[in-house]
Amino acid sequence: MNIFRSFEEAGSIRNPVVTTGSFDGVHIGHKTILERLRMLAERHGGESVLITFHPHPRKVLYPDSTGKDLKLISSQEEKLELLRKAGLDNIIIIEFTKDFAKTTSEEFVRDMLHGILNARVVVAGFNHHFGFNQKGDYKQLWDMRSRYGFEAEEIPEQEVQNETVSSTKIRKAISQGNIMRANAYLDHYYIIIGTPVFYPYDNPDLQINLCRIPLTEESKLLPARGIYAVSVESGESRMRGMAIIHQTGDVEDEVLLNLFDDENKIINNRCILFFHKRIHGSVDLSDHGNAAIRLARTKNEITDLIY
Repeated sequence: MNIFRSFEEAGSIRNPVVTTGSFDGVHIGHKTILERLRMLAERHGGESVLITFHPHPRKVLYPDSTGKDLKLISSQEEKLELLRKAGLDNIIIIEFTKDFAKTTSEEFVRDMLHGILNARVVVAGFNHHFGFNQKGDYKQLWDMRSRYGFEAEEIPEQEVQNETVSSTKIRKAISQGNIMRANAYLDHYYIIIGTPVFYPYDNPDLQINLCRIPLTEESKLLPARGIYAVSVESGESRMRGMAIIHQTGDVEDEVLLNLFDDENKIINNRCILFFHKRIHGSVDLSDHGNAAIRLARTKNEITDLIY
């Protein structure tokens, strides 16, 4: 997958089949769009292209209201990993600023999609809006297609278990610790990518080693506090473990990992945690005796769950 940081840098893409959006979490609805992009690109002898923005537009436009506490399903690194696995050919990451937000939908299509990229097909997700004040929509794309020489297509809303998929519903499920429901919406395991470091936890009763997964972005959404069954990928290795989401200090949560293998395999190495299921609620690590018993029992449960 090619990664570009401006439209000009990406100007030589062959017969671009383009869509735009945040694609936070790269959920099943996003994958429907990406699969359609791939099919259209193959039909037109072209390449699939996603135009996305960083930071998230709400963080820039509404920093004191809806953007202030917005948590995202995926960090930038995690989103790129998921898009790569989904088979996207090209991603253009545009720095979202207040000046860029003034770009009208007509200007975006005329100057960027047509003028720079020369898009062959523009695909819009259900109810997608773009441009200044979100005035652009699929109807406008359809009206502009002949003027700027591209085809336009809309993808209907995607449903899972008779519920319309949305990033908002996925965030709610994650926040409540309902990882299995979130995974169904996502059509893949919720992930955390990080580089583990040793966790200095002084508990002689605890017969396991813990490491901490530092987060790369403060806006990353963490699951509800508790103990989770996870599988861990690092390089070519795939291992089992338990992740503990617990509170540090007054407000912050952190991610701890106990690997059911030699933790030296992942210390200081990039790894991906795949969350399978919430096994128990929050655990008080300062209560050494009870923590040791609960974590030992949980390890046995997870060993039986993940083969």
